[in-house]
Amino acid sequence: MKFDLDRLEASALLLGDALRKTAKDAYRSGRALLGEIRYDIDAFRQRDPAATDDAEIVLLYSGFHARTAHRLSHALHKRGHIRTARAVSQGARFLTGIEIHPGATIGRGLVIDHGSGVVIGETAEIGDDCTLYQGVTLGGTGKDSGKRHPTLGNNVMVGAGAKVLGPVTVGDNAKIASGAVVLHEIPADSTAVGIPARVVRVGGQRVANDLDQIHIPDPISNELSALRAELGALKTRLETLEQMPAAPQTPEAAPKAEKVEKKAAPRRAVRKKKEE
Repeated sequence: MKFDLDRLEASALLLGDALRKTAKDAYRSGRALLGEIRYDIDAFRQRDPAATDDAEIVLLYSGFHARTAHRLSHALHKRGHIRTARAVSQGARFLTGIEIHPGATIGRGLVIDHGSGVVIGETAEIGDDCTLYQGVTLGGTGKDSGKRHPTLGNNVMVGAGAKVLGPVTVGDNAKIASGAVVLHEIPADSTAVGIPARVVRVGGQRVANDLDQIHIPDPISNELSALRAELGALKTRLETLEQMPAAPQTPEAAPKAEKVEKKAAPRRAVRKKKEE
């Protein structure tokens, strides 16, 4: 049996090139993955005052665990391994209480603080450096198809218990107050509060603490306060009028009063008879 040494040598060279390329790609992918994980750890250190060191974040933070598991499930989902991807995401949900669909697209530096009850839908898109607190839902309305979940820009903060529903877009640097329900577009550099959410600040100066979920204006509360103030003023005026003495009747007004009394007497008698 004869061997074609030239062909064998060429095949060996091709195999070696393929292995080198695969190794380089794996090395680059590994470095990129480690860089993203390092970025996430730094994000937790910057935005969570309770984080004391990197080891605590890596070992004990459920938000970090859920985000790391999503990287694996998302990679499997993109390669068509749908069931395996879902198994990974459901396992992470069981361990962390955070459900992130494998199809969701998430940028760098996502911080899920505490994270219990957070739900992120399949077609949701999250930009870089976003912060989600416990109980946040990025979900659908049930009436949309295709792109049916929200899109968050960069540096978006969503407060505890807030719901962002449907294929809406939340602009860069926006803040969603705790408990708000967002059903419409939220422009960049704005603050939205209430149910349904209303934009109460656009392009205003940034507050000292970007993670403040409490000191945010509430338009409904402001309207109620204004109504209470107006009712108080009217009540005070009415009490003042009631305390004023009745004006004495002038001699000219006495005959008029007698005429009014004579006209009213028959009507009162008829009304009394009907009642009896």
